[in-house]
Amino acid sequence: MFFRALSGLIRIDSGTISLDDKELHRDFSVLPDLGIMIENTGLYPELTGFENLCFLASLRNIVKEEEVRQSILRVGLDPYDKRTYRKYSLGMKQRLSFAQAIMESPQILMLDEVTNALDEDGIEMVRSILQEEKEKGVLILLTSHRREDLKILADKIYQVKNGSIDIISKADF
Repeated sequence: MFFRALSGLIRIDSGTISLDDKELHRDFSVLPDLGIMIENTGLYPELTGFENLCFLASLRNIVKEEEVRQSILRVGLDPYDKRTYRKYSLGMKQRLSFAQAIMESPQILMLDEVTNALDEDGIEMVRSILQEEKEKGVLILLTSHRREDLKILADKIYQVKNGSIDIISKADF
């Protein structure tokens, strides 16, 4: 719910969400330059992975087919795979969702449980890509139930508990 509120997908009942002194739902409807990966991505089951990402890329027209192919390759999938999304394994679907989040080279990445359903190679791939994006200056917001992901990737750890958000020291984590 927190990510849905931050991304503008739902409105909060009280308080405000601001970025650079601009308020969400007043000055902009969606965080600018956002790559997002949340549950139930809603990709079209009858399209291939490449066709799905090309459709999404056409909405903002920031990247072309070659960048879509490179994003798919970057996450370890084959952009020329003719299988439809419906026939993808859960891990392949997760990789494609991650490719969708990074394909436009956003300055903010919001990733919900990005390593779910991935094997060890997939987890290492995600961690490597996130380190690369971090080095480019991308702000990465990440949720994970995998403590190891947070220990390796996080600069700051926040815990949502009983409706409040607390900062946790990495040393205490």
